[in-house]
Amino acid sequence: MTSDTSWLTPAELRAWLGLVAVAELLPAQLDSQLQRDAGLTHFEYQVLAMLSEARDRTLRMSALAQRANATLPRLSHVVRRLEERGLVERAPCAQDRRATNAHLTPAGWDLVVQTAPGHVATARELVVDALTADQVRQLEDLTRTMLQRLDPEGRLAPPLDEVGRA
Repeated sequence: MTSDTSWLTPAELRAWLGLVAVAELLPAQLDSQLQRDAGLTHFEYQVLAMLSEARDRTLRMSALAQRANATLPRLSHVVRRLEERGLVERAPCAQDRRATNAHLTPAGWDLVVQTAPGHVATARELVVDALTADQVRQLEDLTRTMLQRLDPEGRLAPPLDEVGRA
């Protein structure tokens, strides 16, 4: 460390440590709910949800990996597990035979539809309902600002016109 390090003020440190605590605790809570309700990890649910929102419920594995912020080997492993459960199927891409598509099966769609209400209820319970409407707007602004630095290509942030459509 150099002597010109700009140390966090007490308020900045409290905010930083609070963010780190939320980043550690929230995924475990989401995993717990999804395991209980659907036998899925949060990452598996995200993969299914992304496919459910895609045209024809199909995405190239490379595009799905990018959207999920996962390496292709990690995604391939997860998709294999989802395939074994009959939730996803893989097939060669018709436009590029070198590429592989992941497609959400009817059973996968049914599981997403069945699981989504509990997932939303958990998000509400843990985050949204703990905040005022003003705080929700502030949270949106804060996360957008942080994501501009963490994800400048916008891979993980949906376009504003797509938020809320189902």
